[in-house]
Amino acid sequence: MTHSLAGRVALVTGSGNGIGRAIACRLAAEGAIVGINDLRPEFTRATIDLITAAGGQAVDLPMDAAVRDNVHAAVRTLSQRHGRFDIMVNNAAWVRYEAIATITEKTMDRMVNIGFAGVAWGIQAAAEAIEASNNATGGSIINIASAAAFLGLPNAMLYCGIKAGVVGLTRSAATDLGPKQIRVNAIAPGSTRTEAVTAKLSPETIQARQARIPLQRLGEPDDVAEACLFLAGDASRFISGSVISVDGGSTFAYS
Repeated sequence: MTHSLAGRVALVTGSGNGIGRAIACRLAAEGAIVGINDLRPEFTRATIDLITAAGGQAVDLPMDAAVRDNVHAAVRTLSQRHGRFDIMVNNAAWVRYEAIATITEKTMDRMVNIGFAGVAWGIQAAAEAIEASNNATGGSIINIASAAAFLGLPNAMLYCGIKAGVVGLTRSAATDLGPKQIRVNAIAPGSTRTEAVTAKLSPETIQARQARIPLQRLGEPDDVAEACLFLAGDASRFISGSVISVDGGSTFAYS
């Protein structure tokens, strides 16, 4: 490890497992102090244990990332405790796939509040804290979108719409925050081998998905984490308003 993020302070929402956990662990391995967030305290604790066992620094911040005041409070806790704030990763989401006719207000509210509004609150809170920190390197906000932002997946109207909205938030925020030296980018993962995916998909379905991906495998959480590390650090200092597809070539492949 190069410790390229030594001394920087980050928050990763939804980092209790899956892609969020991989991102948090990767940022911590490079020296960042990372706020760990999940609705389930036992999940945040598990991620923190992984980070500290590897010699990293993590802060336990269990909360509902759909609530504006919660997100602002978490960012404020980190910035006040460590004297700065540098990196925000808006990863938290709540996903349900279902036919258009069966979508309820409860499903709509939960998905939109976490997956779209939560990202907006994260951008808002991070922008305020990064600007107040007056960091020489500015700051980086990274939103986790999805290949679904560019596709018409079946039984996924809300998911596709929300993730397309995350791309829109990213591009507009990059325009507004650029003069403050705050970069805003997004990552769009394709099919990724998380616990949730392997639990609900049969080996045959996973094999069929892999066959449609040009690189012939599912993504791993660490693949997304590496892209996030790039966008968090100085190597991406002139990149803002961009969306990086981490999907093995599947989103825009012709087949």
